[in-house]
Amino acid sequence: MTAAGTAATGSADRQVALAVDVGGTKLEAALVRADGTVVDGTRSRRDTGPAATFDSMRAAIDAVVAHALAGLGADDELVGAGVGSAGPIDREHGTIVPVNMPEARGFDLRGAVRESASAVRGAEVETVFAHDGGCLALAESWLGATQGAETSLSIVVSTGVGGGFVIGGRYMPGASGNAGHLGQVHATPDLTVEQVASGPASVAWARTQGWTGERGEDLARDAQAGDRIARAAIERSAQTVGAALADASTLVDLEVVAIGGGFSRVSDDYIDLVQAALTATAQHDYSRRTRVVRSGLGDEGPLIGAAALVLR
Repeated sequence: MTAAGTAATGSADRQVALAVDVGGTKLEAALVRADGTVVDGTRSRRDTGPAATFDSMRAAIDAVVAHALAGLGADDELVGAGVGSAGPIDREHGTIVPVNMPEARGFDLRGAVRESASAVRGAEVETVFAHDGGCLALAESWLGATQGAETSLSIVVSTGVGGGFVIGGRYMPGASGNAGHLGQVHATPDLTVEQVASGPASVAWARTQGWTGERGEDLARDAQAGDRIARAAIERSAQTVGAALADASTLVDLEVVAIGGGFSRVSDDYIDLVQAALTATAQHDYSRRTRVVRSGLGDEGPLIGAAALVLR
């Protein structure tokens, strides 16, 4: 029986899923209830980053999974584990080939989560695996800013840039599970959207222009204080994301795009800037009508979406 099938057999008010989200800078887990709420006290995280290895990934998974599962109540029914990861991924084999973690390429993430959870529980915990952008899209469509939309894209603009599609109310994983990799679309002949618009890329560009800050938070502070270069870096990011979204909407005919991620909050008007760039860049009336909105779920979206892989 699949994890989704298991979920369907129990009482919904007792069902919980283990959710694991792996990104370029952190790995976290929590328990999520059938109504999409994260169980208090079960969420924890460990750092990943470019130096992450198979061994460090396993240790981090063991720690966050054990912490989450310790929060199971006596009446809770664990229906499975949902895992979302920065990609690319190999959905068939459960492995990852992350852009930002070269030493972790080929790591069996699905197997590691299943083994860790099963060891804690003393029984097999069925595990479902997807791209993290797809998890975000699923969460936003379920409980967030794209509810009710026929065709939507949900993205993050953070350390990286990525997303996922929901079409006809259903998550669209693509042939290998990687649909929605907006960050690896080219912004110029030589640079991808992620290489131009992500937080680290925007900071790096600003520094080439003479700005002396070091982090996205510094960029936000200085732009708000009137620093011309910091503001230009933010506008450059938003323009790049908006143009990429115009292309995506031209191809897929999107109704709405939800944007989350830490760098999307670098200025109060970042979403407005992206919307303006999309509208100005799109070539057709239907793609110009695509709405850009802020994520409705904040930083819990990827975890809720990972849980939705088994709860929904």
